Amino acid sequence: MKKLNLLFIGVLSMSSVMAQDISDAVRYSQDEVQGTARFRSMSGAFGALGGDMSAVSINPAGSSIFTHSHASISISNVGTKNDINYFNGLSSSSDSKFDLNQTGAAFVFNNMNSDSPWRKFALGVSYDKISNFENSWRSRGVNTNSNNIGNYFLGYAQGLRLDQISALDNESLATAYSEINRLYGFSNQQAFLGYESYILEPGIDADDNTSYQSNIRGNNFDQSYTYAATGYNGKFSFNASTQVGDNFYFGLNLNSHFINYDKFTDLQESNTNVGSLIKDVRFQNTLSTIGSGFSFQLGAIAKIDALRVGLSYNSPTWYTISEETTQYLGTIRTEGGSNMTQIIDPHVVNVYPDYKLQTPGKITGSLAYIFGDTGLISFDYSLKDYGNTKFKPTSDPYFASQNGIMNNTLRNASTYRLGGEYRIQQVSLRGGYRFEESPYKNDSFYGNLNGYSVGLGYNFGNVKLDVAYDHAQRDYNHQLYAVGLTDAAQIDSKNSNFTLTLGFSL
Repeated sequence: MKKLNLLFIGVLSMSSVMAQDISDAVRYSQDEVQGTARFRSMSGAFGALGGDMSAVSINPAGSSIFTHSHASISISNVGTKNDINYFNGLSSSSDSKFDLNQTGAAFVFNNMNSDSPWRKFALGVSYDKISNFENSWRSRGVNTNSNNIGNYFLGYAQGLRLDQISALDNESLATAYSEINRLYGFSNQQAFLGYESYILEPGIDADDNTSYQSNIRGNNFDQSYTYAATGYNGKFSFNASTQVGDNFYFGLNLNSHFINYDKFTDLQESNTNVGSLIKDVRFQNTLSTIGSGFSFQLGAIAKIDALRVGLSYNSPTWYTISEETTQYLGTIRTEGGSNMTQIIDPHVVNVYPDYKLQTPGKITGSLAYIFGDTGLISFDYSLKDYGNTKFKPTSDPYFASQNGIMNNTLRNASTYRLGGEYRIQQVSLRGGYRFEESPYKNDSFYGNLNGYSVGLGYNFGNVKLDVAYDHAQRDYNHQLYAVGLTDAAQIDSKNSNFTLTLGFSL
């Protein structure tokens, strides 16, 4: 009879088998095009300029600025440094790696009919990395908020029947872990881990019990948390643009997006608190995410003597995302004067149904002034309403609640980019600054980004060599878990990049 109950309730609870939340949505909604060395050395202020493969990724009209067909390839050394504070426990981490972050080509076709207003056409294809997920750090401190990992499992368990979060007679923990997730979903599975590891104690030992307490007690908990992520978000773009008359350029990009993201977290918690049955806990989680999506861009550039004006629109990106997880939980408890160990290591990969995510669109306005052959100065302003981010289908009750949270928590965020270039014969000197507002209304939780850049280039004629250095800094809080143990590590994150680009006139 118990198995029949499980199957029936499981059918009713398939709509939200895993708790996607606001952090997932924001991660995939940010689109910092990394681009060529020239683009990066001017902090990406290229919306009114064109004539660069990464500029085309900002404003698709930019490919018609090329006078000849053009190709480029860029590699970067990406460096990340984190300073972490968790309950006055200070630590730091740093890492760097080489990466191919851009390549592409634009093919320019001049119209030889002088009577036609259509002066030029361009077709292009490019690859750009738009987000880098590589990051790893470790925090450690003594949590004096009386908050511990037991509250994570307790938060999921309260209100759930005991027979819906426990193994059947003679059923292995691995089988029960898998079946409870399949029939009930993520919340019951987490409660199962808490109960079978002895962290949770039911109010009464009966199938219909729905009240629990934690066997982890006290005020001070030594907690160590490791975070390691790899992967990236990239896009392939197919571009078409045209020059109309002497002063107007129009373009279209069709973009194919892809996500590859892997995350590993490891919490180790210990205590010597009087009255705490559980003394040590180790809780590990892995997440593997792949996704694909589509977006389009429209853009225009106008020349007014030495002034350039640009306007572009980025549509929302419509993603389909797949996720898999694994978990490990180990506890040590004091029982009868002896230490007893309980390990739940099911070696089960949880494969969840695909879900859809719609990221917000963006509008960019640009101005640039060209000082003849001497140089230029350029400014871009972008606006993106992160509150329009949506999980789909919106009719799903869980997704609807998350969409409401995002609408209330996220905001319309502006980005400002300023860049300049000064030419001395074949040598170009460049610099830039950028400021990106936090997507969160509470920017103390996730701060604004400040960055600067410098670079130089040398024109060999048909070949151009460019190098750039850019640096960006942001403070943010990393909440350990979405439920229960919601304390956060404060992170001062700095990213530094050296980029080398080789460009060719074809």
